[in-house]
Amino acid sequence: MMRTIEVTIVIFIITGAFILASSFTVLPSPREASPMNLRQLALTTLQMLDFKGDLSATVFKDVSDSAWGELQVALTASLPPNIAYNLTVYEIIPNGSGRFVYVPVKSLSNAEGNLGVSSNFASYIVTSSNVTFRAIPEKIGERIGGGTLYILNCSDAYGWWITGYTPFSLAEDIRKALSPYFQTTIFIQNTTQLGQILNGTSIQGEPVQHAVIVNTVGEAVPIPQGYYMTEGYDSSEDSYAKYCWLLGQRVRQHNWTWVSIVGYPLYYVSNTQAFSTSQNNWGIYGMKRVGPAGLNAFLQGINSQSYSYDSGWITGSPGVVYMTDEAKEASNYYGIYPSEYQTATRALPSWIQGTYNLEATAYLYEPVGQWISVATFKHQTSGALLAIGLTRPPDIRVTILALLSYYHPRIYREEFKAANTSRLVVLQLALMGG
Repeated sequence: MMRTIEVTIVIFIITGAFILASSFTVLPSPREASPMNLRQLALTTLQMLDFKGDLSATVFKDVSDSAWGELQVALTASLPPNIAYNLTVYEIIPNGSGRFVYVPVKSLSNAEGNLGVSSNFASYIVTSSNVTFRAIPEKIGERIGGGTLYILNCSDAYGWWITGYTPFSLAEDIRKALSPYFQTTIFIQNTTQLGQILNGTSIQGEPVQHAVIVNTVGEAVPIPQGYYMTEGYDSSEDSYAKYCWLLGQRVRQHNWTWVSIVGYPLYYVSNTQAFSTSQNNWGIYGMKRVGPAGLNAFLQGINSQSYSYDSGWITGSPGVVYMTDEAKEASNYYGIYPSEYQTATRALPSWIQGTYNLEATAYLYEPVGQWISVATFKHQTSGALLAIGLTRPPDIRVTILALLSYYHPRIYREEFKAANTSRLVVLQLALMGG
């Protein structure tokens, strides 16, 4: 009984103490407990007003223009009804010593006088439409002495492993992306013109030396009349491997960069007239299968070795490969964004570097073991092979970025300004009532 009385007394004492303490406690107002973030509200409001460029257009108009009234209506509608605001626009004027003077141009407000110390603000710089920007790419030929981009767009040659595309569509995409970086861009429209530059003769008076040749027909390569069925070629199924050897020789002779956009390079040759009754073992007429012997012969040619028929398969399939850090930087620099991971099924082995005096440069994707999926193999004397050993369909952005990563031309950015082209907008907000 005594213990029950003691417990009851303790409960009364604790309850009384809580009530006495609560009577002297001052709780914060809801506004103080959960204050409105006025700075964030001000910035968000400015961004909303300029979502379609309306704010930027208005602040450069004459102060008597009716657009200012429309801006104030939009500003009032964008804010809660218990918010006082003061929007001020300043002209930004350089003073000649690296500093700027801010001159008030116009103010819009729904309050009289100062908004008080509890107010907050956000600032926003807008630029006039009179400001223009231009990017000027460095011409690749300025450093290598040539600067011609040849794009194989042969109407008398079929493509292979370019599923979903045509050679013409790929050629046009390449022209749009790469022609600003070259002195001259020329479509090779047929195999006759290809034979012309193989002989060292220009098409339009352009320099043939130090050129880049992009083969848009994938695993096939156009072959001109007169470069097949001649004495010294093998009589087997892969009788056109020696043509690929000749291509390697010409790449070395003229210091070309030969670009293979997808798959196993030089696996077929194509000429729709000469091979009108022949097919590539997959039902595509106008083509003949060369097989692995084509790439092997090309490597012999670029290394100035005697031709020797070799049908050994040398590429590998490392699977998914991931972009290098250097390639990511180049991607941001040039504004070209292929996928950061790809599937490689025709990657070249690293051992060809020692065998054929090549150096793999400008890796776009990380090697996997001995397999190099996308890189430019530069011969120590002259010429280079850019091999994109990825699976089909081709991502032409990979080819474009790989070529730019190899030559790394600079981009010069220029800005042209008229007078009075930048203004600062400051939006100050406060809660009504303090």
